[in-house]
Amino acid sequence: MTAHADRPPRAGRGRARVLPTTEHHTVTTLELFFDLVFVFAITQVTAFMAEDVGWRSAARGLVVLALLWFAWCSYAWLGNQARADEGVVRGAVIAAMGALFLVGLAIPEAWGDEGGGLSAPVVLAGAIAAVRLLHLAVYVLAAGEDAGLRAQLGRTAVPVVAAAVLLVVGAVLGGTAQTVLWVLALLVDYSGMYASGQNWRLPAPGHFAERHGLIVIIALGESIIAVGVGVTDLPLTLPIAAAALLGLTVSVCLWWAYFDVVAPVAERVLARKEGRDRIRLARDSYTYLHFPMVAGIIFLALGLKKVAEYVGDTEHHALTDPLEGTGLWALYAGVAVYLLAHLGFRLRNTGSVNRPRAVVAVVLLLAPLAVRYLPALAQLAVLAAVLVAMLSYEVVRYADARARVRAEAAAGHG
Repeated sequence: MTAHADRPPRAGRGRARVLPTTEHHTVTTLELFFDLVFVFAITQVTAFMAEDVGWRSAARGLVVLALLWFAWCSYAWLGNQARADEGVVRGAVIAAMGALFLVGLAIPEAWGDEGGGLSAPVVLAGAIAAVRLLHLAVYVLAAGEDAGLRAQLGRTAVPVVAAAVLLVVGAVLGGTAQTVLWVLALLVDYSGMYASGQNWRLPAPGHFAERHGLIVIIALGESIIAVGVGVTDLPLTLPIAAAALLGLTVSVCLWWAYFDVVAPVAERVLARKEGRDRIRLARDSYTYLHFPMVAGIIFLALGLKKVAEYVGDTEHHALTDPLEGTGLWALYAGVAVYLLAHLGFRLRNTGSVNRPRAVVAVVLLLAPLAVRYLPALAQLAVLAAVLVAMLSYEVVRYADARARVRAEAAAGHG
């Protein structure tokens, strides 16, 4: 990639004005506003899976989450190319917010429209398609005179349009056909985007890393909200308070695991890369490897929501009742997937593996078999204890390296 390829596009004029970003560009308030709509949608995904907990609802929730993820990622890339709060890009982001809000409203009936109004599956599919196609159209304007980026957008349009058609057709057909076509749409979209090339631009690596760090924070916020929503109509009791604090402990541990060392190191590695090496690293580390992180947190939120219901709803559950089935696996496997994604994230950025986290991830994948007879609150306590022990070991074992990384991060932000 030449130096010209890294040059931001020229600002347009009039209504199509585009303000290119610079190396020191940071997240705009409009992007944060955009994320609020996204968090509503993922909150709806958690509620959708919790309504009828089972493997089928979990799989469907994962499909919807995957659709939402690429919709969000596409605007993270666009906002790195041109300021999201200026000119035509501002209008596109606001329009995309409206479409994503409709997606969130349609999620509860994504596979079972109740009638009496608009078809929820069609609204969801059509709105996702609109978000993605609008993104491509505005990206062409943001590309300016950059012929290489315009060619990249042309190649990318093929899987995006194909996926959009599959989504809409599946929504119209409904039933098993809907599930098959929506999964096929995801396969086309995710594989097609990966294979379409690396001729993108990433002028502001700090902005890109910050965007994805913020979305991890938003997902962790959903894990906290899930506990509160699960006991909203119930009186505050000691078991409910314990469940809430244990759930918060788990969420804090996941925050620590990401932001204490891994995130600042990854940001610096990304900033040091240039040209296509930077594009490939951003694509792999953030666009693809952050999805299992977010998905793991959402499944954790599902598990936390069910624990809160078990310890709070004494009319239907005794305090000695264990969390079972999908709820239990979501609680433990969600965190395991999050840690496994961290392992991939670190491996892709530094070429090294965090062995303690690898061990803990395997332990958590097997743990549901060992704790399945414990009360739900005890199951959550075991999860929290394992994570606290893991982080405590890391703080002591890697004290010097951790201090050095955090000092460098502080100096970089000073």
